[in-house]
Order: sequence, then structure tokens, then C-alpha cells
Amino acid sequence: MIRNVLSIAGSDPSGGAGIQADIKTFSALGVYGMAALTALTAQNTQGVSGVHPVPPQFVADQIEAIFADIRVDAVKIGMIANAPIASAVADILARHRDVPVVLDPVMIAKGGAALLAADAVDVLARRLLPLATVVTPNLPEAGALLHEPEARSRDDMARQALALTTLGPAAVLVKGGHLDGHESPDVLATSGTVTWFEAARLPTKNTHGTGCTLSSAIAAEIAKGLPLTEAIAAAKRYLAQSVAAAGELSVGSGHGPVQHFHALWADREGVNA
Repeated sequence: MIRNVLSIAGSDPSGGAGIQADIKTFSALGVYGMAALTALTAQNTQGVSGVHPVPPQFVADQIEAIFADIRVDAVKIGMIANAPIASAVADILARHRDVPVVLDPVMIAKGGAALLAADAVDVLARRLLPLATVVTPNLPEAGALLHEPEARSRDDMARQALALTTLGPAAVLVKGGHLDGHESPDVLATSGTVTWFEAARLPTKNTHGTGCTLSSAIAAEIAKGLPLTEAIAAAKRYLAQSVAAAGELSVGSGHGPVQHFHALWADREGVNA
């Protein structure tokens, strides 16, 4: 049976992040993707120039329409935009606690633009984190959720991951991509223990949408029935391969997207030459 996964997130018209990256990831990993939009953005590989939030009631209407008709095997939450949208999403998902939720607390775009209103951070932490099967913050996001400075070491990462579990989520995966050095480790905290996922840092600027892609891949693998640790490991392999193949694309002049369909598209070098 093909599983159904719902993304609740913002739109990226350049196709590298947000809803567009989520749908590509779902498709590449063999699940049926659905989408409820929380915001429209004007952005490209060089940055975000505008954000237009969807009215909270209409965000709720989209999600309600899906649950009223379609079996949802997992939910991925990305850009929430503001506190009223966070509350609207939480109200609905609280009625569907049997559905796994992967929460990517998107706060800042790759180019530095704010994607979450300042007053929404506490609402996200108080209302949405307790509903999550796993939360996937990067280092700045983990620090913001805890009102602490960004972690600068593995010890700080592990401590903050464990601290975030006290806010209610079943598990927290703190991503170490912002650490200095040649490694990019992630740490999973659950039930008072930590598990490390090691990865080398790939030398590329084509990292637009990596956070969206990873969280969507985790949601897809959970929907297919993998236990959390295995789902994360599989998702990280998929992301690493997508980043490694990003050079196959020619999209923009800034932080380009990853190649979501690296395993599905034949080598097209020379085609139409």
C-alpha cells in the first residue's frame, strides 16, 4: 500500500525548499504527497524578498479537508509563519494524535530572512512541540526554542537536544550543519538518551532546502513503517545523495537546490546539446 504524507508548510516558487521540496521528496521516496500551504513567499536561490501568510482559518480549512477524506499516514510541518497559524495547526493535529508528526521549526531562510514571527516561537514551542513525534531544529533554531545561545560544540548540541525533549516531543534531532569543521553530525535525543549520526560536510553551496528535504524524508520513512532511528538514517542517506548530485542541476546563481530525483532521472548530459 502506498502511504499518504501531508506537508503543512510554505511555498517556494524557485522549487528548492518548502512545499515544493517536500512534494519532490515524497515522490522520490515512494509515498503520495499532499500539501496545505501556510504562506506564499517571493524567493529564489539568492534569498527571500517577500512573505504573504495564508489566513489561519484557511490553513485550517485545507488541513480539515484532507483529514475529512484521505488517510494520513504522517504529517510534516515546516514554515508556520506566525502564532495564529501555529495555533490553528495545533488545534487540528491535537485531534489526530495517532498520526506521526515531523516538525521542522523553520525560522530563518538560508539567506537570513525571517520566516517565523518573533511572537510565534513560544506558541510553536508550547502548542506544536508536544504533538511531535520528532522535532528537527538546526543549531540556531534549537537555541531560539530554548532562549539560549546557539550550540558551538557536540556537548552543547546533546544538552540542548535533551532539554528540548522536556518541552513535550517524543524525540528531538538537532542538526549540526552550522558547526565549524569538516563534519556535520546530528544528535537524536529520546527517553533521556542520545544517538549520534555522523556525516561528512560536502563541499557545495547547493544546500537550498536541505532542512525541508530531510524532515520530509523522515516523515516518508516513518509513514512506510520504519522505526524512528532507522527512518532518520535512511533520510540522511537520501539527503546526502541528493546534495552530492546537486551539480547535475543548473538552477540560479545563489544557494542552489539539491537533486531530489538523483536516483530516478537518467544521466541527461549531452541531451539536447
